[in-house]
This record gives sequence, structure tokens and C-alpha cells, in this order.
Amino acid sequence: MKTILISVMMLLTVVSFAKKKQSLFNGKDLTGWYAYVNDPKVDLNKFFYVKDGVIETVGTPAGYLRTKKEFSNYRLHVEWRYPEKEVNSGIMLHVTGPDKIWVTHYQANLKHLSVGDFVVHGVGEKATIGGKEYVSTEKDKPVVPKVNPSNEKPAGEWNSYDIVCKGNTIEIKVNGLPQNSATNCSLTKGAIALQSEGCKIQFRNIWIEKIK
Repeated sequence: MKTILISVMMLLTVVSFAKKKQSLFNGKDLTGWYAYVNDPKVDLNKFFYVKDGVIETVGTPAGYLRTKKEFSNYRLHVEWRYPEKEVNSGIMLHVTGPDKIWVTHYQANLKHLSVGDFVVHGVGEKATIGGKEYVSTEKDKPVVPKVNPSNEKPAGEWNSYDIVCKGNTIEIKVNGLPQNSATNCSLTKGAIALQSEGCKIQFRNIWIEKIK
């Protein structure tokens, strides 16, 4: 009887957790997302697309795939890999304002050897990291280095970002290792976006969990 009770409790816990999680990618198409690039000649269907159950972008020109919804107070999980060579990309958080190439946001960097760096992007937007306040200006978009040595995997292998956005704080883990933590963020909600910036990259297993 005790074994059965424990099994039922574990099942209820799993079901409860599953209900809290919201998948942002259905593995079939880009429902809930839209692509942006500042070039009317680009075929958006060939810019970001679904291939073999994962999201892929050719990487050029610069642009992004943005959620239609905005989010706040959440835990985000994203897996990515560079199928050919590692160059540059990013996970864009609290994306706000009209679409443009350098739209206002915070970024969990995906640049090769800089995965885990934190970028403050948007004139006047702020974040405090390591006791120092970083302010984005028209000319300077602060890039704050990760706190631990690079732990990204080589091209062809899958990596994970686990990001917690709670109130005015953002915490970032790369493959389970804490790499950055920001407080006093001036942005506390917005869309989520996947960046195209330089090379082919793939994304999968994207989910969000609401937190209090």
C-alpha cells in the first residue's frame, strides 16, 4: 500500500509540473512565432523554418524569430546547436517595442566562446551585474562576461540554456552551470526571440514555466 501511495504521489507531481510547463515550439511549425529581418527581399519561410523537428535559421542576414506573446516571471529552457560551425546568435529576453534589427532586449549570448555573456540592449535600459550598473546607449551595448570558463559544447552537439526571469532579476545557466546573474533590470517583461546572426543554428525543446 505504501509503495502504491508513493507512486501515485510521484505521478501527481509529474502531472502538476507538466501543467505548469508551456511548450513554445510544437516540433512541426512556427505557430506562436514570427520572423523579422530588415530586408524585404528575404523569404521569411526560408529564413527561419522547421527541419527534422527542430527550428533552424540560415543565419544571414541578421534578424530574429520572436514570440507573439509577452512573458514575465518565468523559467525558460532552450536547447541549441551549431550543426556546421560555431559563430554567433543569442537568446533575446524581454523583447519590447517595434521590430528592428537591434530591438530593445536583454540577451543571453550564443557567440562562440562567449556563451553565458549578458548583453544589455536598448537606449537607457539598465542592469546591475557584479555590483556594477550597466546602461545601454546609442553607441554602447554593454556585454558582461560570464563568470565561469566556457562550457559550451562543440558544433554538432546540443547545449542548453536555463534562464530564470523573476521580477527585475535574470539568472542564466549554460549546460547546468551558472554563468551570469543580473539584478535591477529596467525591463521586466516582453517577448522571447531567437537570433539569426552569422551562421546556421538549430533550436529545440523550448519551454517556459510560470513562476511567482
